[in-house]
Amino acid sequence: MSKRNLAIPVPGVDRKNILDTFNESRTGARRHEATDILAPRESPVIAVDAGPVKKLFLSVRGGLTVYQFDGSATYCYYYAHLDHYAKGLHEGQILKRGDLIGYVGTSGNARSDNSHLHFAIFKLGPEKEWWKGVPINPYPVLLHLCGCGS
Repeated sequence: MSKRNLAIPVPGVDRKNILDTFNESRTGARRHEATDILAPRESPVIAVDAGPVKKLFLSVRGGLTVYQFDGSATYCYYYAHLDHYAKGLHEGQILKRGDLIGYVGTSGNARSDNSHLHFAIFKLGPEKEWWKGVPINPYPVLLHLCGCGS
């Protein structure tokens, strides 16, 4: 991933509450391919980077979700298990880094006693399809451990 200085998507969260869960297994022999950020329900969730909201989606696994592209449409940021969206959030909206997009929850297949943000990064293919791409582990990117942060 090119050099990025992504915001932590849940402001004020203690970095110890950011878990490297990327390679954990899930049901159906699939990998998690995301980072879970534990936070109280209703904690604000912000855009990690500038770019457009490509899709607001309700899914069985992810619950209320936001798919956001970066400004160059190279990467897609995926925010899941939201309790609700920020007022007025809509597809096509251009976000600035730090703009409010929603609130931490337990929607989808998240346990009701485990409020968290499921955050993923995908490198988009040439088709720029919001629902697929090459997964990138967000943990080292968010914690600036990989040389791809600031």
